[in-house]
Amino acid sequence: MTLRFVGKDPESGDHGSPAVWVDEETKDLLFQGWKADERTESESSKDVPIPSHEAVIRVPKRMIPLLREALDVAELDQLC
Repeated sequence: MTLRFVGKDPESGDHGSPAVWVDEETKDLLFQGWKADERTESESSKDVPIPSHEAVIRVPKRMIPLLREALDVAELDQLC
């Protein structure tokens, strides 16, 4: 597996932070983010049950440019 690091939360400094990668083989997107609180998990599980091996994560709005870049990287093969 080869992961391409796209970027991390620009306001995180040197600390652990929300981040995004693209798996260059599968074009899957990978996220590091804040684990959602119980209220958010409860609300989101109304739409889709959350299995014990999954989590709802929160990625800050300021990372939208990084998410767009990750999507572009993942779709690049389809455009060529």
